[in-house]
Amino acid sequence: MPSRPLTLLAATGAAGVLGGAYGARGLLARQAATARRLIGKPLGESPPDADRVWRSSYGDPLDLLLVGDSIAAGLGAERRKDTLGGRLAKGLAKRTHRAVRLRTVAVVGSESSMLAAQLATLPDGYRPDVAVVVVGGNDVTHRVPVAVSVRHLEDAVRRLRERGAEVVVGTCPDLGALRPVPQPLRALGSRASRQLATAQAAAAVRTGAHAVSLARVVGPFFITNPDEMFSLDRFHPSALGYRRTAAALLPSVLTALGLHDRVPFGHHAPTPP
Repeated sequence: MPSRPLTLLAATGAAGVLGGAYGARGLLARQAATARRLIGKPLGESPPDADRVWRSSYGDPLDLLLVGDSIAAGLGAERRKDTLGGRLAKGLAKRTHRAVRLRTVAVVGSESSMLAAQLATLPDGYRPDVAVVVVGGNDVTHRVPVAVSVRHLEDAVRRLRERGAEVVVGTCPDLGALRPVPQPLRALGSRASRQLATAQAAAAVRTGAHAVSLARVVGPFFITNPDEMFSLDRFHPSALGYRRTAAALLPSVLTALGLHDRVPFGHHAPTPP
């Protein structure tokens, strides 16, 4: 889920869908203001710092990199072990019996255009074994064209691949799960986020990354159990939400590392060169 509530989504297009350009635009603007007021920022913008070596007693650490927005950063978790990075690191260590060295460059509020700046903070010699990228929600809320978002994602995947990393992309979650956002704004957000997710998956696999459709694999849990899956702001995942999201991503992480030979529903392997 993105770091800010839905703003006016493609105002001109939305007005066409709803009929009556000025009336629809005003309706969506009022609904966006209502969503902002209901959600607020009870969590601040600083997630727990989960960067460390997890299960260090196992030795021979794998390097795991988290890139992207507030979900990748872990906003909404109260403890570092409950962030997405912490959950993935623990799950990966358990399955590989190796320590996992976690590094997080994800930044709350990031759009796909900001991935390059995140990667630029990495030392020249840093070579992660696997990188997990989760981004897209803020592109939707800020009305970034899908083609622009995808271009930035492809560039980030290529840069990570050049570092020798296997890459797993968690596609944009379904913003239709955000209950504080009223209708019809929520329906528009759902449609836009699913369109972006489809384009992200296609871009990821053709650029050599694995893709996981978060809307398909974990989205139903957020829709049917919102009180448990969302944190205090009802916008970012809770500890349980992150546990489910990490479990959804882990099969492709293991496949990317050569530890699985097939991927389940909602997972997509890279297109052969």
